[in-house]
Amino acid sequence: MNKAFLRKQYLEKRSTLPISKVEEKSNSIINKLFDLDIYKNSSFIMSYVAFKKEVRTENLIKHSLKIQKRIGVPITVPETKTLIVSELKDYDTELSIGHFNILTPKEEYIRKTPPALIDLVIVPGAVFDRNGYRIGYGGGYYDRFLKTLDKRAISIGLAYDFQLVDSVPRNKYDLPVDYILTEKRFISCKTKNLNNPIKS
Repeated sequence: MNKAFLRKQYLEKRSTLPISKVEEKSNSIINKLFDLDIYKNSSFIMSYVAFKKEVRTENLIKHSLKIQKRIGVPITVPETKTLIVSELKDYDTELSIGHFNILTPKEEYIRKTPPALIDLVIVPGAVFDRNGYRIGYGGGYYDRFLKTLDKRAISIGLAYDFQLVDSVPRNKYDLPVDYILTEKRFISCKTKNLNNPIKS
C-alpha cells in the first residue's frame, strides 16, 4: 500500500467527521497535551495552525500565549518546500489566509525565529504509525523542518485515534515524531511503549 493511497483513504475518512466530533476529539487531545510534563516544561512551542478537519490547535495556541509560553507557527515556502517559523503573539489579529488556504502570519507580523529556540513541535499528519512515522500532505515540509531542530527538541504528532496504523511506507528522508497523542492514547515512539492508554 503506497503513501498516496493511504493519504487519500485517511483524508477522506477524516473529512466525514462531523464538526461536533472534530471539536470534541480535539478538545480531548489538547487537554491531554496540557497535562503532559513535556508541554508544561516547554518554553517555545511551534504548532501548526489547523485547517479543514485537522486536530484543532486554536485553543492550544491561545492558552499557551495566555500562560506566557512563546509560540511559533509555520510559514510554508512552496518554492523550496521548506517551513519558516514565525513567532505569534495574537492569534486573532496576526493571521490571514496564506498558501494552501492555511492561516499564516500577515507580512507585518512575521517574526522569523531560529529552529534552535524551539523546545516542542506539534506536528500534523494524515496517517501515523506506532513507530512515529507519518504520511503528511505530500510536500515533505515537516521532514525537512524536523532535521533543523536542536537535538533536545521534542516532536508530538496530533491525530485522531483512527489515523493510527501499524506501519506506513517510509524512505530514508522520513523522520519519525517522538510521540503521538490521540483522544485515547499517548504513544512514546522512542521507547515503543505502544499500549499506554490515557484515561478519558
